[in-house]
Amino acid sequence: NILAARVLAETIKTTLGPKGMDKMLVDSTGNIIVTNDGVTILSEMDIEHPAAKMLVEIAKTQEKEVGDGTTTAVMLAGKLLENAEKLLDQKIHPTIITKGYRLAADKAKIILNSLAAEISSEDELIRIAQTAMTGKGAEHAKEKLSELLVQAVKSVVENGRVNLDDIKIEKIKGKSIEESSLIEGIVIDKEKVSQEMPSKVVNAKIALLDCPLEIRAPERETRLSITSPEQLQSFLTQEENTIVSMVQKVVSSGASVVVCQKGIDDVAQFYLAKKGIYAVRRVARTDLQRLAKATDGKIISNLKELTEKELGFASLVQEVKEGDDNMTYITGCKNPKAITLLVRGGTEHVIDEVERAIRDALGDLASVIEDQKVVAGGGAVEIELSKRLKEFAQTLRGREQYAVEQFALAMEFIPTTLAENAGLDPLDILTELKVMHESGNKNHGLNLFNGKIEDTFLRGIIEPLRVKTQAISSASEVAVMILRIDDVIASGKPKQRSANLPGMDGYD
Repeated sequence: NILAARVLAETIKTTLGPKGMDKMLVDSTGNIIVTNDGVTILSEMDIEHPAAKMLVEIAKTQEKEVGDGTTTAVMLAGKLLENAEKLLDQKIHPTIITKGYRLAADKAKIILNSLAAEISSEDELIRIAQTAMTGKGAEHAKEKLSELLVQAVKSVVENGRVNLDDIKIEKIKGKSIEESSLIEGIVIDKEKVSQEMPSKVVNAKIALLDCPLEIRAPERETRLSITSPEQLQSFLTQEENTIVSMVQKVVSSGASVVVCQKGIDDVAQFYLAKKGIYAVRRVARTDLQRLAKATDGKIISNLKELTEKELGFASLVQEVKEGDDNMTYITGCKNPKAITLLVRGGTEHVIDEVERAIRDALGDLASVIEDQKVVAGGGAVEIELSKRLKEFAQTLRGREQYAVEQFALAMEFIPTTLAENAGLDPLDILTELKVMHESGNKNHGLNLFNGKIEDTFLRGIIEPLRVKTQAISSASEVAVMILRIDDVIASGKPKQRSANLPGMDGYD
């Protein structure tokens, strides 16, 4: 189990930091992903070992909770298990090691909180976004992107909380990353349903429908018996009148744009175009919900309920051709609580990697806005943690102090790996860092842009507190769980319940 965790940690450690390398993942059908995002690599890898799968789970948890620090969490877990092996060889019982690890993890969180500083300006937010994107595919455009991301996150803050679902990321192939932009509204990858409709609507009143503008087919098989041409004509006329009355409800509400989650009948398209109404259909439910937030409109499930009060507003709705596709831009919303980031890039692989970098940065920004706490990056906080945990170990009387010491040593794995990935001598760097921290320079870390040890806080290399606390929690929890396993047993197939009817017991 320990070996599997170590192998996994060794595999992804080369991706850590601004000088980290990328991995190319190739699946059985030949699809390629080029990335250095820890959780993407682990999710896409074909892993069969049960203990290794547990490490993948902590990466996913880290991604879900914070959005960044996945590589750090897995590396720490691997190193904690590697260090535990040394203690097991000294005949120290796993329960003592796990107790020591828990004590160290709790103490580490207290120390982290004491090292954290309050965020004071928008510049610091920009630096956090830049730190998150450094070493990833978006690095050369990080100045431009970080400003867009800070603006995006600040737009969707509600009661001090950030819901990242309110920021839609729309990927467009073509042009360069620097030409990515922030749209104060929503971009939908759908075109208008009829060429006869206007391509542009100014001061649009938007009807958001999740009911179809077409006649539904009966749920059960239905047959009509028609004995004369008049009856057939009457049936067809009735069908058309029903659709016309639907369109009339939309028109009488004052809507000039219709965004429909379901289908729009050809006859409805004709009449909507005749009235100069812009319509799109088969829009994703998430896009409809974002539109409701952005335009301050309400989603209508029954056309009878549609009135002017339920309509959303945008100063401009237009169809724009992007590459081979036509897209609908809904912009100029008064107070948009949902917005769109348009991410551009030369190839699909580039755009996908830029999107991953952006999601990491957005997660970091959301954490900082909610917690308002940051710590020094570049391995500074890990070295300080290691130093203070060693001091804490000396206060313990039992064998747990050995486990706490090994936990402290595991923290040094992050700065040494950062140095190694940058082509520096990890031993020299570690020694110099320890000397600096012993002298009381608690924010001194590795600035990999010039290869020097500096006050990373002043240099703007900062990270959210939550990234570190979550990584330490996840890593220590999974290490403790794996250490408590003394045997791996193959279990039988899961039993399936027989779907017997009441009173049919015994009959399969």
